[in-house]
Amino acid sequence: MKQKIAAIKNTVWNGVGIGFIVPIVPGIGMWFLMQNVKALHHADLLLIGCIAINAFLMNYFFKLNKENIGRGILSITFLWAFAFFFYKVL
Repeated sequence: MKQKIAAIKNTVWNGVGIGFIVPIVPGIGMWFLMQNVKALHHADLLLIGCIAINAFLMNYFFKLNKENIGRGILSITFLWAFAFFFYKVL
């Protein structure tokens, strides 16, 4: 697994792709739970956990000295956070 991660090119666009795709999978699962479990119907902060996954990924890629991937993940994390903010406000 480490070899596959090490083989990823150190570009910002790869970081943007990783930062966009990785939170979607648990986000869909959380959205499904929020819609179908009555106790979690108003637990919107569960979606923040999906965004927090990007923080762990960003830290991991910075430790691997892949700064450009980390920057791409950071930029898309801000976009996810703005999307959550607008979801909560509207």
